[in-house]
Amino acid sequence: MRLKVIASSSSGNCYLLENKEETLILECGLTFKKIQEGLGYDTRKVVGCLVTHEHKDHSKSIEQLNKNGIDVYTSKGTMRALGLNENYRLKAIKAHEKIKIGGFTILPFDTQHDAEEPLGFLIQHQDMGKLLFITDSYYCKYKFKGLDHIMAECNYKKEILQENIEKGLVPECLKNRITKSHFELENVKEFLKSSDLSNTKNIVIIHLSSQNSDENLFREEIERSTGRPVCIGRKGLEIDISKKVF
Repeated sequence: MRLKVIASSSSGNCYLLENKEETLILECGLTFKKIQEGLGYDTRKVVGCLVTHEHKDHSKSIEQLNKNGIDVYTSKGTMRALGLNENYRLKAIKAHEKIKIGGFTILPFDTQHDAEEPLGFLIQHQDMGKLLFITDSYYCKYKFKGLDHIMAECNYKKEILQENIEKGLVPECLKNRITKSHFELENVKEFLKSSDLSNTKNIVIIHLSSQNSDENLFREEIERSTGRPVCIGRKGLEIDISKKVF
């Protein structure tokens, strides 16, 4: 199993979990053409797409995916916010209700964001073990055990944000929106330390702010805090997340 980052920013988010037989898309916040490009213009292996919430940098191509024969799974709140209705290609899912998509078993959970019904996902597959995916949430009230891989937003550092506001680079009016909808570095560290990382092989930090983050600092601090390898989930990243058998 491989994790591939097509895009990870406020301009658009899309990630792939793929092995030889199937591909699961996480988020579709790009044009369908760009998603096709990331898939190598071959959608035959795609078993579905999970969407966390309605903001366009996560949901832009839902209808195009459906029109091209790809099932999309998201909450009813997200559908409502986008003015879409459930159908045989657009499927409603709920927090704490497991679903199966191909060989992937997914447990959605509620997150904290300025959206209708945002979700995070605990994803399991025999080829990779357990992967946690959480983005666009200013904290997480859940603790997780036995995680093999983690994809977590680390959007900003409060000191960098405040400095940018004082310099006039970020409007003061955006501060409350940012702090009440995105994961800050210290909150990410506390969340990770509260989780069971004994089996964790990869921590990938995603959705970094272009202005209010420092990827080298974030990677170093999270590695120091967790004792686990950390990489930045920027466009073009590909890593092996296979479950090793000895």
